[in-house]
Parts: sequence; structure tokens; C-alpha cells
Amino acid sequence: MSTTDEVAGVAAEPLRYVAMPGDMPRGTLTRLFFEAVDRDLPDALLRRGGDGWQPVSHRDVLDQVRTLTHALRSRLGVNRGDRVALLSENRAEWLIADYAILCAGALTVPLYATLPANQLAVILQDCGARIVFVSNAEQLAKIRELQREYGQVERIIVMDDAAAEGDAIGWHGLLDEVRDSRPDEAAFRAEALRAQPEDVATLIYTSGTTGTPKGAMLTHDNIWSNVYGCFSTILTIDENDVNLSFLPLSHSFQRMFDYGMFWVGATTAHVSRFDDVPQALREVRPTIAAAAPRVYEKLYARLLAASGVKRRLVLWARGVALEVGKAWLEKRPVSAGMRLQHALADRLVFRKVRAALGDRIRFFVSGSAPLSHEIAYFFYGAGVTILEGYGLTETSPVTNVNRPGGIRVGTVGPPVPGTEIRIADDGEILVRGRQVMKGYWNSPEATREAIDEEGWLHTGDIGVLDPDGLLRITDRKKELLVTAGGKNVAPLPIENAAKTSPFVAEALMIGDRRPYPILLVVPNFDLLDG
Repeated sequence: MSTTDEVAGVAAEPLRYVAMPGDMPRGTLTRLFFEAVDRDLPDALLRRGGDGWQPVSHRDVLDQVRTLTHALRSRLGVNRGDRVALLSENRAEWLIADYAILCAGALTVPLYATLPANQLAVILQDCGARIVFVSNAEQLAKIRELQREYGQVERIIVMDDAAAEGDAIGWHGLLDEVRDSRPDEAAFRAEALRAQPEDVATLIYTSGTTGTPKGAMLTHDNIWSNVYGCFSTILTIDENDVNLSFLPLSHSFQRMFDYGMFWVGATTAHVSRFDDVPQALREVRPTIAAAAPRVYEKLYARLLAASGVKRRLVLWARGVALEVGKAWLEKRPVSAGMRLQHALADRLVFRKVRAALGDRIRFFVSGSAPLSHEIAYFFYGAGVTILEGYGLTETSPVTNVNRPGGIRVGTVGPPVPGTEIRIADDGEILVRGRQVMKGYWNSPEATREAIDEEGWLHTGDIGVLDPDGLLRITDRKKELLVTAGGKNVAPLPIENAAKTSPFVAEALMIGDRRPYPILLVVPNFDLLDG
């Protein structure tokens, strides 16, 4: 990793530039797919059914992707460059539909399953998708509403066959209809591998700070380089690992993470409802998972919600975990007395924390929002490693991540291979690398605003580089509050500190052009009522 002042060419204080070299081959997601399925393992996926979690083999995934790709082309008239939308919660069919769309040469347009019909309409009209995959009757109803008003969507494929009504097509019915007419596997592979690294693979819509959805055009190589950089050089993962996928696949973080897990031969179990995650953790017993800070915050708050004698025990154990976790991460010695206390706290409290996570977790990768120092130290002290990273939809998504064995709490780590980070004069974080998007769909002006002539993506985040080249995020550029007295206030650290309390569900600071800032707090009513 090089850390220099880009202009002067010498070490500078504060550090303004850092680069992580990376000699990575160019690639495509279709080639990633075939490299994965050629492992021919029996448990590429785990699908939950009436009899519990059942394995789905690479051969089964290949068969369904091959059949669905043929259906998209021959039955539904999908051509290269067409946009196909995907409105579904996390499930095996999401992954299969995505790979089929890519193998057909089309662009996947993932849609958040929580979006209402009017917001879906804006995205679908902008991208021009004629074909939409939906998961169930609830999502089908949203698209039906759009059909009545706009008439753009021509065909709907429903993953739950029983929910298909009218001219909507059931998933298995569609596969059965075309299975016997599909081309042989060699012809299927040859056509799918026509995809080029510079071809756009997906449009991921993000509102950014304006509230207007913009479709980030991510190429095959944008995502492939991110997968390769993270999973071949940073994360040690293999076919013995199990991944629990529960962050929305419509978000680039979970999607890239699942591509990587699939590529290295690990098993992935999908969870459709966030409320089912605690049970899935106990049943699947994953070794790896991607999660947002709110997941750890909820578990932490639940632990601290204990009452009576148990609460005193938990508070004592928390203190031990914080002290030991911080010492370990800062590579300081731990006294013999504290080691004895930690061993006792582990037997009484920490083992139960790990058991709630399935008791096999090697590490979590955390993204989407900042992780509080207290949460990081506590979980590390309790035997749960969290690797905090940073990125954006527009960077496919990872630009930085802490490495196993080199965690620096309060930072998001060094850049991933092939990535440059620069801090602008106003403190904004700029990123350049192969993972940076091609631009925004139908929005050349927004593209020019986001990516300058030298290829630097302006993230809108404020940050600093420490002397070792590790990035620390301090706030959003447009969220800095300026009080009536002219004082700049960064709300994010204060909001995050408030949310570590078990009694706080959400926190928001306001104060722009006010005499003083105010923190608005949404209480955790479930805990208070209890």
C-alpha cells in the first residue's frame, strides 16, 4: 500500500492519498457463475422448506439457470441489453433469476421488496423494464397496480406458483414449459460467455442525497473486480463455510458478498424475513455473514435489557468484554486477573452470545452504516469478530475493509486491491478504481457531477486518512450541521452513540442554522412496555 501526498509526491500531514495495488484479471459475472457451478458440490444453497433446510446442488442451480435463460429468450423475447426487474425478498430463486438474466445478456434491475407501487413506478419507467420477476402475491399486486396505470410491464413471473393469476406465469410452470426445447449445455455456455467485462450487468437505483432515484450502471468487471479483490486476497473463505444471506439482495453489499461466496464454493442460506434471522442463525449455524450495524445493536440492546441479578451479571461481563476486546485489538497485554474474569464471563455470558449466532461464526463483515466503538470492542471481547468496511452502490460496493488480524476500530480499514482513496480539500472522500460505476442510467449530468474528468468518484462522505492509510468516516458532506453561531457539528457520531442504549430505537440530530443542536429520539417501546 502506498501512502503519499499526490501533488507533492512526499509524505504529508495530514495524509491525503492512499492506494492499494492490485493485479487482477478482467472478468464477467457469467464466467464467475460457470467457475462456481463447475465445482459441482452438493450444497451450493440451502433452501428452507417444510422439512427444514434442504441443500440445492451446483448441478441443480445450473439446470434451472440454463432453463430460465432459454425461457427469457424464447418465451419472453428478452434480448441482449434489455432490462429485467427483480422484485423479491432474499431467496434461492432471486439468485437463479439474476444469473439467468445475466446469462441472457440482459441487465438485472433489483427492486427493494419494501418499496410501494408509486416508487416502483418511477424506477420501472426510467429503466424501461418490460419483464418483472416477483416473489409472491403481495409483490404481484404492486406490479398489477402499475400495469393498470402505465401499461409498461408486459409479463410477470411469480416465484410462488400458487400466487400466479391471470396472465402472470408461475416459476415452475415456465421452466417445465421450455425445458425440452432448450439448447444443449455447450451452446448455452458459449452464448452466456459472450458477455464482455465492460458490458453493463445491472442497474441499481439509489436515491443518494437528492431523493430522486438514479440507476447506477455497474458493469460485469465493476462487480467482478470487487469480488476478486475481496475474496481472493482479503477474506479466507472456502467450500467449508456457510453464509447466511439476510440483508436485501437488492442492495449491492449483500449481492456482491453472495457472488463471492458462490464463487469460492461456500454454501449460502437465504432468509426472506428479517424477523426470521435469529432462528435461522441457530438452525443454519453460519460461519460467515454480512450484516448492517443495526443487527449488532439489536443483539447488544437485547442483552443489556436483562433485569435484576442477571442485569448486574451482564453489566459486569460487558465491562470485561470492553476492556479485554480493546486491549486485544490494540495488541496490549491483559493482566492475569482480567484474564480470569474474562474466562468466567465467557462461561456465564459470552458463550450464550455466540450460541445465539449459531456458535460457528468466524467473522461478520459490517457495512451500510458506521459501527460504534462500543459495539466493536464488546463483540470482539465476547469472541465475535466484526470486520467493518465502507463503500457505496456506485463502487460495486466495497472500497475499504478491515482485515482479519489487523482490525482498527473507528476506521473502515485500508483500500481493497486496485483502489485509490484521496481526501479533497473540503474533506470529501474521493475514490478511483475498477469498481467505480460506468455512470447513471439516462443521467449524463448526474454522472458528470459524481465522476470528475480524472475518474475520481465524489462520494459525498467526509473522512480522514490516519498515518497508516486507514480511512475514518466522519460524516456525510451534506449532513454537517452549521449552527446559528457558525459551529460545524457532525451528527453521525452523536446519533450512533445514542443508539447504543437499549432504550433507543432511532436517533436523529437537527440543528442547522439553529442556536444549538437537538437530538430527536424514538424510544424502544417494546423494551419500555415490557
